[in-house]
Amino acid sequence: MRLIKCPRCGKEDEHHAKGLCFNCYRKVKWKPITITCMDCKKEKPHHAKGYCRYCYNKRFYTEYSRLASRKQGSGVTPEVFVQLDKKCLICGFDKIIDVHHLVAKSKGGTHDLSNLVVLCPNHHKMVHHGDYREEVLAIIKEKLETTHN
Repeated sequence: MRLIKCPRCGKEDEHHAKGLCFNCYRKVKWKPITITCMDCKKEKPHHAKGYCRYCYNKRFYTEYSRLASRKQGSGVTPEVFVQLDKKCLICGFDKIIDVHHLVAKSKGGTHDLSNLVVLCPNHHKMVHHGDYREEVLAIIKEKLETTHN
C-alpha cells in the first residue's frame, strides 16, 4: 500500500490515480481530451483511435450505426431487423433502408416479419404519398407474391 499526500485535500491517503486520493479523484471533473477527428476534421472530445465518438462508431460499427438509425422510427427490435433483407424490395437499393409496415401500427399492425418490408427512402416516401400509394403498393404485392411462390 502506497501512501501519498493528496495535493488537492492535503490528507495522507492511499494513492488512487492522477496523484490524488480516491475521494478527490472521484470529485474532480476531468476535462476530456479534445482532438481534431481524423474523419470529420472537427475539434471534438477524443473517443478512440483518433476519432470522435460518432466517427468511431460510423467506421468500426457500421452495422450498429445502420441499425440504430433505421430502428428509430420503425420501432422494430434489433432481433427482427437482423432477419430483414437489407435492400429495397422494389429497386434493390441498399445504402439507406427504411422498414415499412404493410398494416400500419396504428391500425393494429405488428412487428412480425410477415408485416414488414424493406424499402429505400424514395419508395417508402412514395408509399405514404397519396398520388403514388396505390401504384407502389401494387408493386410491393406483386414482388411479395413472386418471392413467396
